[in-house]
Amino acid sequence: MVAETQLVGDTQDMGAGADTHFGFRTVPLGDKQRMVDEVFHSVARRYDLMNDLMSLGLHRAWKDLLVSRLRPPRNERAFRLLDVAGGTGDVSFRTVEAGGRGTRAVVADINGGMLGVGRERAAALGLAERVEFVEANAEALPFADKSFDAATVAFGIRNVPRMDKALAEMRRVLKPGGRCFVLEFSRVDLPGLDAIYDIYSFKLIPGMGRLVTGDAESYQYLVESIRKFPPPEAFAELMREAGFKRVAWQPLTGGIVALHSGVRI
Repeated sequence: MVAETQLVGDTQDMGAGADTHFGFRTVPLGDKQRMVDEVFHSVARRYDLMNDLMSLGLHRAWKDLLVSRLRPPRNERAFRLLDVAGGTGDVSFRTVEAGGRGTRAVVADINGGMLGVGRERAAALGLAERVEFVEANAEALPFADKSFDAATVAFGIRNVPRMDKALAEMRRVLKPGGRCFVLEFSRVDLPGLDAIYDIYSFKLIPGMGRLVTGDAESYQYLVESIRKFPPPEAFAELMREAGFKRVAWQPLTGGIVALHSGVRI
C-alpha cells in the first residue's frame, strides 16, 4: 500500500509538467481529464445499470444515507444543492424527492453525455423544473460565491485531476454553515473481505463491463482508480486544507465506501 504522504503528494503536486495517475498508469496531468471524459462518454447509457450490478444494489443505500445527512427541508423553505460530478442525477433526484417544494438541485458535470442521460431521466421523473444540469469543470465552477446550501460528490471526486482545487471550489460556492459531503470508495477494513473484494473488482467487474456496455477497459480504469484514491485520513486532510471545518468521515460496508463531510464556517 502506498503511504498516505505519497497519496496526498499525488494530489498536491499539480504544477506545470506534473504527472498524475489514470488508474495504475502515470500520465501527464493535462491528459487526465480527456481520458476520464472518454471513459464516461463510453459508458453513459449503461452507467446506472452498471452501478446496480457492480455494487449489488448497495450504491442506492449509500446514496440514501448521504441524502439523510443532507436533511433537505420538507417545507417550502429554499434549499439549493450543488451535485458536483453528478452525472445522471441520482443524488439530486433523491434530494429533491426527500425535500419540500423549496428544494432545488444543480447537477454540475464536465461530461455532456452523462448530463444528457440525466436530463432524460429528470423529464421522465417529472423533476425537470427542480433539477438543473450544467456542463462544468469541478476545478472551476461557474457559480457565484456563497450560493448553495450544500454540496455533494458521489463517486466522482477520484476522477477529478486536481481534487484540491475541486474541494476549494465547493467550499467557495457554499454559504456559511453549508455542508459538503463526499461519498467515495475507500479502504476495506475487515479481514478477509479485502481479498474477496480484490477478486471481485479485478476479475469480475471488467468482464461485467464488457458484457453490459461492450467496454471492459473503462471498468478496469474505474477499479484501478478506486485503489489509487487516498485513504480516509489523507482525504480528510485535503478537505481541511481546502478550508473545511469539522471534517469527519464514516466507513460503510466494511470500509468499501466512506462518507466524508465538512462545513464552511
